[in-house]
Amino acid sequence: MRSPVAIELLARRALFAILAIGVTGTLAELLLLKHFDGVWQLVPVTLLGSALALLLINAMTDAKPARLALVAVMALFVAAGVVGLAMHLSGNMEWELERAPELTGWPLLRDALMGATPALAPGAMIQLGLIGLLHGYLLHRELRRPSHASPES
Repeated sequence: MRSPVAIELLARRALFAILAIGVTGTLAELLLLKHFDGVWQLVPVTLLGSALALLLINAMTDAKPARLALVAVMALFVAAGVVGLAMHLSGNMEWELERAPELTGWPLLRDALMGATPALAPGAMIQLGLIGLLHGYLLHRELRRPSHASPES
């Protein structure tokens, strides 16, 4: 049976791999969609590029500034995702109201959620940010563990 420390290490490594795959895939998708029309569209592209660079640095070194920078970028992922959700939904609602000004309530929200701009797509940034923050928390716990502690503690 594996010790709790070994399980935590495995979980941290798995989260790192999931984060790296998610960041790479999301960045590739935004670049393929040409998601760089204006400053606001550059925010997720820039954050994803920064995260990819920091993931590479963190994979090669154990430098504390690199770990802290990755955690900070993950917090920015969550904030950017929330703002992105609001912007996508707002833009779709605006579009729907131009087409049908009489729409209100649930019909307006439903149509906006199914609009041309993927309203829930920025949720991927929130998800990746939370995975990164969890990875950072587990790493912080591992680094604070006394070196003389037994693997069972």
